[in-house]
Amino acid sequence: DVQLQASGGGLVQAGGSLRLSCVASGLSFDDYAIGWFRQVSGKVREAVACITKDGATYYDDSVKGRFTISRDNARRTLYLQMNSLRPEDTAVYYCYTSIRERGYWGQGTLVTVSS
Repeated sequence: DVQLQASGGGLVQAGGSLRLSCVASGLSFDDYAIGWFRQVSGKVREAVACITKDGATYYDDSVKGRFTISRDNARRTLYLQMNSLRPEDTAVYYCYTSIRERGYWGQGTLVTVSS
């Protein structure tokens, strides 16, 4: 079974940094794009950043220049380095991948940014 285990969330002050990790199992990790989404309670889950199997990256405009997505294929791990955090970045962050048109979500990790 494909499993994605996210971690690294926490409470941080505005302007601070956090690094999220997502460890994958049950798939050939380096064959697939993988990304991060986030969701605020009562709102739609939104895409934050994505990295292809070849290392190309894509970011939502709201995080460009502040967040960096990366992957370590040897460790089967996805990262999201988040700098200059803002209160509006507060959300549950999920890692996600799609394999043969089926989506897989990690369990989510809560990021809270205080003002």
